[in-house]
Amino acid sequence: MGILSGNPKDEPLHYGEIFSVWTASTVAKGAVSCYQAYLNHSGDKDLKKVLDGLIDQANLEIKELDKVLIDNGIATIPMLPERPPVKLEDIPVGARFADPEIAAKIAADVSLGLVACSQAMGQSIRVDIGALFAKYHITKTAIGLKILEMSKEKGWLVPPPLQIKRPETVNA
Repeated sequence: MGILSGNPKDEPLHYGEIFSVWTASTVAKGAVSCYQAYLNHSGDKDLKKVLDGLIDQANLEIKELDKVLIDNGIATIPMLPERPPVKLEDIPVGARFADPEIAAKIAADVSLGLVACSQAMGQSIRVDIGALFAKYHITKTAIGLKILEMSKEKGWLVPPPLQIKRPETVNA
């Protein structure tokens, strides 16, 4: 197999892998900043735990993804500045994100993250890159289930139209 044999970490990244790793790092850095802001807006303790978990996961991804980039001579974007903690009462009501809004937004983020991880896994020829995104996919799946359960439990979930009465089948 020549250049693509041996230790995957010694194999070159192809442009799709580079773009996926760089994009995932960039998105994770934005997520840390955004979720820190959501922490300031959230009043629900369960939602705050989920946000803390999302921040921890994003920081782990940043560390691992930036290492891959740096090890391959590719520049990373800088981290955004930390957001200072703010008391919920100091945020005007009209400017505040509500807990159900935050839950819906992070659920959408996790869902998009699953798609991005799947795409990165599918295009990877380096086994370590595919495995890294598979690991993130599994973690995002677990976090997504937590968000779904929390949203259902708290009455925040707005379901799509439900088919309660099924049409009768006609045999012709």
